[in-house]
Amino acid sequence: MESLFNFDPNVDYMNLYIIPWGINLISALVVFILGRWLAKLVVKALSKVMKRANVDETLINFLGNVFYVALLVVVIIAALDRLGVNTTSVLAVFATAGLAVGLALKDSLSNFAAGVMLIIFKPFKVGDFVEAGGTAGTVEEVRIFNTILRTPDNREITIPNGHIYSGTIVNVTARDTRRIDLVFGIGYNDDLAKARDLIWNVINSDDRILKDPEPAVALAELADSSVNIAVRPWVKTSEYWAVRSDVLEKVKQSFDSNNISIPFPQRDVHLYQVNP
Repeated sequence: MESLFNFDPNVDYMNLYIIPWGINLISALVVFILGRWLAKLVVKALSKVMKRANVDETLINFLGNVFYVALLVVVIIAALDRLGVNTTSVLAVFATAGLAVGLALKDSLSNFAAGVMLIIFKPFKVGDFVEAGGTAGTVEEVRIFNTILRTPDNREITIPNGHIYSGTIVNVTARDTRRIDLVFGIGYNDDLAKARDLIWNVINSDDRILKDPEPAVALAELADSSVNIAVRPWVKTSEYWAVRSDVLEKVKQSFDSNNISIPFPQRDVHLYQVNP
């Protein structure tokens, strides 16, 4: 049988092929080992810089991994080049694969970009109560791709960061103080001055209501069936709901005790008898 290989005894295969290939293999291994070590060193240095800049730990870890993978790809290509591999075709494969992955993960990349912006600019932090992404709740965790909210009734909601950053973000607890906006309606036959005094008595008797900014009690509107009084006290944000509930209850009780009516919608029905 004819040999599958054309071996020429006059050719020095050792010096012509094996030794050069071995040298290239060793060079490629050296490039890979040193390159990987340098990549780790660069990522470590970048992480220290980001920590000094007070960048969020989650973002530091994620970007560190991204930088490391990118540098490792460069090192692998350089090592393959030392082996004599056509790196142009390798780069073309990486570029095609990157484009395909980018198109497939378009929404995920959008959420990632939004997550980076949320972590950098910090429109809210863990523990804040926010209205965002069509829902409201306390921020439990800000992740790279999504944010976890806990609703007042203890439900956990996961919102893609892209939905949050592309919409309006209302941070309810961002400030230390908050104004309570209330409107009380009284009848047209009731004593307006007396009603205002009763409301002031309720406000002045509650130590949780701040003196600065000063609360306001003013006539708001002469409505169809009531005279509306606007009440605007300021409180600490943490005491907002408790004070609001107490003011509503005490004003209602005070009005009832002093014969101040609170109108409610009524309908008059008139019956007419039609003679046959």
